[in-house]
Amino acid sequence: MHSKTILIVDDEPRTRLGLQKNLNAWANGNYHVLTASNGEEAIGIMTNQRVHILITDIQMPEITGLELLQIAKEQDIHPVIIVISAYSEFKYAQEALRLGVINYLLKPISKKALIEAVEDAVQTVEKQERAGMIEKVVDKKLVTADTQNSTNPEAIREAIEYINQNLKNELSQKEVADHVHLNPSYLSVLFKEHVKFTFSEYVTRRRIQRAKELLISTNLPIYDIAEESGYKTPKYFIKIFKELEGMTPSAYRKNNNERAF
Repeated sequence: MHSKTILIVDDEPRTRLGLQKNLNAWANGNYHVLTASNGEEAIGIMTNQRVHILITDIQMPEITGLELLQIAKEQDIHPVIIVISAYSEFKYAQEALRLGVINYLLKPISKKALIEAVEDAVQTVEKQERAGMIEKVVDKKLVTADTQNSTNPEAIREAIEYINQNLKNELSQKEVADHVHLNPSYLSVLFKEHVKFTFSEYVTRRRIQRAKELLISTNLPIYDIAEESGYKTPKYFIKIFKELEGMTPSAYRKNNNERAF
């Protein structure tokens, strides 16, 4: 897991370096704490790398803090934002909130207030990343099936629960039918009618969703992910994954890992 980046933007060297010193002591190496002396420099940094938390002064020459936030928004750059200012006028706070600021700190900033604001921002970053991961992993057709599951016959609900709990194992229709005390042919008809997938389609989609979760959230090698998702050989796993997702598991991992760190 790569460390995250905090960017401090302030035209006053003393304030800028004081904030950086306090945050470096707090971060203990877990965060990169960068600084910029003006809005233009800040945009340059945010264009070239992911900034997770932006701490910016409002009153700066040339590009103000609020203008910086507007430019970032227009360029589709969305860090979690903390604004600092020596000015307490409500109009600034109001505009800052409109631009997505989560905290508004007045100078002089106490170390306690700074750390509390940054810890809140870290929690916000983590929530956003979890939401982003869920969105990327989720199979919308499975979500639809899950939404309707509560109205399914009990045998189908039990079958789905059994499948979900045994994805790693070899799953046959007969095994699941035996578990829910149904004839395999009848289970097949019932499953298609209520879940809108064939038995094998549902199992495949569930396994690939499990694989996507592991690809994004772990560093496990493809071989292990194939096994954890119920595939005996990586070659067959890669083939099925590519059919469903349009890319190999390795490409999927690379594309999605670039998003967050």
